[in-house]
Amino acid sequence: MKAIIYCRVSTEKETQETSLRRQEEELLAAAKTWGFEVASVICDQSSGYDLNRPGIMTLLEKIKSDDIDAVLIQDETRLGRGNAKIALLHTLFKEKVILYNLSHNGELQLSETDSMILNIVSMVEEYQRKLHNIKIKRGMKKAIERGYRPEKNLKRRGNIEGRERKEVPLQEIIRLRNNGLTFSEIAATMRGFGYDVSKATVHRRYKEYAVHSENSSKRADDL
Repeated sequence: MKAIIYCRVSTEKETQETSLRRQEEELLAAAKTWGFEVASVICDQSSGYDLNRPGIMTLLEKIKSDDIDAVLIQDETRLGRGNAKIALLHTLFKEKVILYNLSHNGELQLSETDSMILNIVSMVEEYQRKLHNIKIKRGMKKAIERGYRPEKNLKRRGNIEGRERKEVPLQEIIRLRNNGLTFSEIAATMRGFGYDVSKATVHRRYKEYAVHSENSSKRADDL
C-alpha cells in the first residue's frame, strides 16, 4: 500500500525545524513497521488553523493523481486544528484514504465529538446535493416545456452552430463520483488536471454514463 508522510510545525523557528526532522524520521520508521511504501514526504511550516498550506495542497493533489492509500501523521493536530482539521478529515475520508498516526500506533481513532461532527457534515452535504439536483431538474423541466431542446446544442448531435463537445476523462469522473465527491468537487479536480469543464458538464457526462449502463444491463437481461 502506498502512503504519504505529512509533517507540520507552526513556525519557521530552528527548534520547530528540528521537530519536523524528528516527525519525518519517526514516521519513516513507522511506515516500515506498518508495511507501507512511502510515495512522498511532505512538510509544512504553517498554522494548523490555516487550510491554505503549500504542503496540504500538494498532499491533496498527490492523493488524486498517485493512488495513495494512506496518510501518515504524528497525531491529528499535525493534520490541522479546529475547523481546518474537520474539513481535511472529511476530504480525506471521501477519497477513501486511511489516516495512520504515531499517537495510536496505527489507524487514527477519532474522538466521539469529531465523529459526530463529520457525520453531520456528510449528512448536510448529501441534502445540499439533493436540493441542488432538484433545482436543476425543475429548471430543466421548465426550459423544455418552453421549447428548449438541449440535444440540439452540440455540433456532433445535429446543430452545426452549437458548442463543441468537450473531451473529459469519463473513467476519472466515475472513479471520483464512486468515491463520494460532488459534481462541483469533481469539476474542480478536473480543472486542476487542465480540463476546462463545469459542474454541469461533469454531471451530464456522468448521467449519460449511468443511463447507458442501465440500458446495457436491461438489454443483457432481455437476452
